[in-house]
Amino acid sequence: MGRRLAAAVALLVGLATLVLGVVVSVDQFPRGLGLLACIAIAAAAAWYGLLRRGIARVAGLTLAGLALAGALAFLIAGGGLLGVLVVVAGVLATLAALRASFASHVDLPAAPAPKRAVLFYNPLSGGGKAERFAVAEQARKRGIEPIELKRGDQLEVLVRRAVENGADGLAMAGGDGSQAIVAAIAAELSLPYACIPAGTRNHFALDLGVDRDDVVGALDAFVDGGERLVDLAEVNGRVFVNNVSLGLYAEAVQRSGYRAAKIRTILDTVPDALGTNGSDLDMRWTGPGGHEHRGGAAVLVSNNKYRLGRAVGSGTRPRIDDGLLGITVMGAPSGGDEAGRAVQRPWREWSATSFEVDADRPLPAGVDGEALVFDAPLRFRIRPGVLRVRIAPQHPGSSPSAMAPEGLREGVVELVRIALGRESATAPRRAP
Repeated sequence: MGRRLAAAVALLVGLATLVLGVVVSVDQFPRGLGLLACIAIAAAAAWYGLLRRGIARVAGLTLAGLALAGALAFLIAGGGLLGVLVVVAGVLATLAALRASFASHVDLPAAPAPKRAVLFYNPLSGGGKAERFAVAEQARKRGIEPIELKRGDQLEVLVRRAVENGADGLAMAGGDGSQAIVAAIAAELSLPYACIPAGTRNHFALDLGVDRDDVVGALDAFVDGGERLVDLAEVNGRVFVNNVSLGLYAEAVQRSGYRAAKIRTILDTVPDALGTNGSDLDMRWTGPGGHEHRGGAAVLVSNNKYRLGRAVGSGTRPRIDDGLLGITVMGAPSGGDEAGRAVQRPWREWSATSFEVDADRPLPAGVDGEALVFDAPLRFRIRPGVLRVRIAPQHPGSSPSAMAPEGLREGVVELVRIALGRESATAPRRAP
């Protein structure tokens, strides 16, 4: 589906779905009020259960389940289930058309191919993707020397040794933790770098504009690929390409039972982070207004800001070359006391070039998915435009959310522009 057609479909189907949704809501009155009440009760009961243990948790989650069952009963009893299903189908079709409308392909400036490119690959990453796609063999066909990361090897040592032997281009096929090591050295030495999506989730590849479903094709970055400049971030001198998580998730990963029962361990960590008596996860940090804060169930510091809670591009970074850290702090709602302070929402987001988190103990952290422990304070900073990334010409070259507007009004305006054949002015920064 072309972008113009997709934009037209998104506008028409979205409008029809909105009108149908209003009709169904009016037709279901007053059952709709009962439906909304059941959903609200389910959300409140689920939150209550998560913050507690034992019988209180069971009671809260049971009430949440009963409330959801009540919501479903309202739908069935009212005979409006078919209309609701049609509305849901319309919403899904609109979202699919939106994604197609805002998909982008950036023609990056051509760059000379390295004379001696080297590919480092982890045969165990991503369930053995490197082996399954014969990455080493495909690299040799393109004149790229493959080097396997074996058990006991230190990746940084292998990379620096290859550079000493004349490597002038560095590529990594593995998880994001390994990508960060190779990218850090490439940035340090101003060498071109290519991200080969042979890990499990490949978040960095996605936001760079690498097609995660085309592992072999990503090698063409060192054949006839284009180049763009992107940022790196670091915490206490350690480079990361995606994000560092502190608090709830990082604490859960450190616990002994995490590997055997991940979900149970995370749930058992929730009361420590958000419960009324939870204090084990306290951290000290300064907000965007310059005020000092204490606490927080989770702190996420990212290499550029993530788009969270959006219909299109949620969980991705629209840009990775803005020169700013993305900072998100989540915790229990605060305020609303006798002093008259208003209740604050349980999360806040902002951007900055640096950020610091202090504590009275070492802090567990998830760095690009790897469980580590840092001595406090943790000092974060952004390193703008330090990484020369090569991307295959057939790959998008930008994030899936690079062209997606932030708000509803901006989104509608942009859809109309696309449907009329006008291209967006937004594009990732390019290398000179």
